[in-house]
Amino acid sequence: MANHDEWPIAMIRTRILDLPAQCSTHAHAQHQLIVGLEGCADFEVMGQGGAVNRLHACLVPGHESHAFSGRGSNHMLILDLAIEPSEGLAPVDDGLARLFDKPRFMRLDQRFQGLLDFAANELAQPPNPQSSLQWHLGGLLLHSLHERLFSRRLHSPPVHSLDLSRIDRYIQQRLDQPVSVAEMAAQVHVSPSHFHAMFKQRAGQSPHQYLLGARVDEAVRLICGSSLSLSEVASRCGFSSQSALTHAVRQKRGQTPGRLRKSAGQ
Repeated sequence: MANHDEWPIAMIRTRILDLPAQCSTHAHAQHQLIVGLEGCADFEVMGQGGAVNRLHACLVPGHESHAFSGRGSNHMLILDLAIEPSEGLAPVDDGLARLFDKPRFMRLDQRFQGLLDFAANELAQPPNPQSSLQWHLGGLLLHSLHERLFSRRLHSPPVHSLDLSRIDRYIQQRLDQPVSVAEMAAQVHVSPSHFHAMFKQRAGQSPHQYLLGARVDEAVRLICGSSLSLSEVASRCGFSSQSALTHAVRQKRGQTPGRLRKSAGQ
């Protein structure tokens, strides 16, 4: 990993926005970190959905289409990282780029929330053209997340064969929540950097696709076997919206939730 002093901070743009309640979808060239300062918003990236608030952040890889909407009044801290040199920004360093190798929904610990409080207070001040403090604070938040993801040591003895049943139990207990690859890896005491390849060899698909499949399986069970509204099914299965549920079910099952429910006689 590169020394922090070698990472150019000019690549970081930081701002605070209120996200509208109406669902929007777009893509942009920059990597993006979204953290909730007040209120809550829903995000969906590559079929993975979750809430963004004081306890959960979302990392969106550049060029990936994502849907988002705010839940009432909200204030979101948005950090953009340039992938390629443009508009006076230096390209993102490989060290930080690793944060965005896939969509992530991260649970934020108490120490990070304290750092976020300090950064948010400074970022809310009128910008000073003579000071780079706001840019440095954005970089500090990113480096802090980087350390939490890739510098943690797992103290439990490693296992040489992934226990899929343990991962399944963990997923089933949290289908209504964001579940990260790092959290899944921790269940079988494997570092996140090795977990992806080991999981794909064992299960025949990536952790992300496996998790999405579990969400869709549960959603289909509820669609066909209950009278819950589709929006409630989406919420219980970890999808950010009914449209995200529909997209995932159509992708996995070849039919819309409405058609599945009709075929089941519900």
